Amino acid sequence: MAGRWMEFGKYGAAGAPGAEALGIAMEGMVQGISSPVDSERGFFARIRYLTKSDAGYEAMDRAGVHVTPRTLMAWLAEERMPRSKAMLARLDAAYWDLRRRNVATDLKNRLNNNGRGTRVEINPVNQTGVDRKHRRDLAPRSVNVRGVWDRAVDAWMDDDLAELDAVWDEILDLIGSDYDGYSYVSSVGWAA
Repeated sequence: MAGRWMEFGKYGAAGAPGAEALGIAMEGMVQGISSPVDSERGFFARIRYLTKSDAGYEAMDRAGVHVTPRTLMAWLAEERMPRSKAMLARLDAAYWDLRRRNVATDLKNRLNNNGRGTRVEINPVNQTGVDRKHRRDLAPRSVNVRGVWDRAVDAWMDDDLAELDAVWDEILDLIGSDYDGYSYVSSVGWAA
């Protein structure tokens, strides 16, 4: 990790390593059905989403959802839903796995922006709890990031914090000489 915050938080600064903030920003893009899986609305919406594509069936297989064709047809006809909390949990896991994979594909396209990259807003650590004499002079930074998005999204999907950290180091290089102040941040965002 870039940066020399030897004892981050010692004086009251609050934030997260930039690589984690980058992952959190990507995870925040994953949204879906808000109704709980154990409600009729939530369950039937999930099963419809999962059965629309081969990728959905693969997600169910990865999550351990194995039912007879008759049971699946009854679910799709909204005649019944599973009673087992374990089955509902596996179906919910399959749903979120598929949502995450679909968002990852979309994120790569949107963030790469046909090679033009995406402007990223980097918000420095929150220093409101730090005595004035120990504060660093940091302001939000905005940089256009290109060429790293496929790696970043793949690392996020694989929960590979080391690779996300390597990507974050490349993003910090765009900041210039003050990069060290942004190895920990309060948030990262973009409008892609």
